[in-house]
Amino acid sequence: MSPIVQITFKVLLFHLCVVSAAVAAPAQINADTVYRTVLLRAAPGSLNALLELYVNRRPVYQQAGVEQPVLMRHSQGDQWDLMALFPIGSMSDYFGEDRASSLDQAGRAAGLSEEAFQDSVRNLVAFREEVFVAGPSVDVLREQAEGAGLYHIEMFVAVAGRYDDLVDQRQMENAYYHATNRDGNLIFIRLAGARWDVITIGFYDDMQQFAADPDLPREVLEQAAVDAGFQSRSTIGTYLRELIHHHNDTLAVPVR
Repeated sequence: MSPIVQITFKVLLFHLCVVSAAVAAPAQINADTVYRTVLLRAAPGSLNALLELYVNRRPVYQQAGVEQPVLMRHSQGDQWDLMALFPIGSMSDYFGEDRASSLDQAGRAAGLSEEAFQDSVRNLVAFREEVFVAGPSVDVLREQAEGAGLYHIEMFVAVAGRYDDLVDQRQMENAYYHATNRDGNLIFIRLAGARWDVITIGFYDDMQQFAADPDLPREVLEQAAVDAGFQSRSTIGTYLRELIHHHNDTLAVPVR
């Protein structure tokens, strides 16, 4: 590595570590793990090749001793085709020379260095967006993702001055879900990168489960919403709208 590259790398690592330390999760959020979220839209005719490239990269991640990404393929909603959610532990882990070296060595042994892999991805995509987020532990993510047949991904940009309220609303909605016998969403909060302040992911067996209302009396649902902090069940969505500048919703399926 040249002296200039070494200096640039150390400056970048310093700034990312500062960002990671400065952006603290609200006390109620379990956000002890950093993730690199990559959103890709394939160039026309290149989707299958892009999916194959990421699937075939899995043995390299295993050999290098890094966490496997959770791969999600767009079904309905936003413009991207593939979302790769990489657990990276921390910013310093991800940008450390040991990880980069291990990944490159494993890639070369498999016939495709990390640089060549990234070049291949670049040649197959028309759009790319990345954001580093803090979220729940890898074990929690794996437990939710294992066996899921459908993901509901919501990505939010908060209205100025309402970021904390947005995070609180996401937790309130989870409390409502839990009180009505449903799993809540995993919550991820932005550290660096693209504009998304909060990303939540819900995990479902299929579209039927996603669309179904809980089999509970109306008054029970109403009370659950009030207990979670909403004025009423009917204001859950309208309150969220007060807090967001814009958001994207996507339904996706697993890439296995």
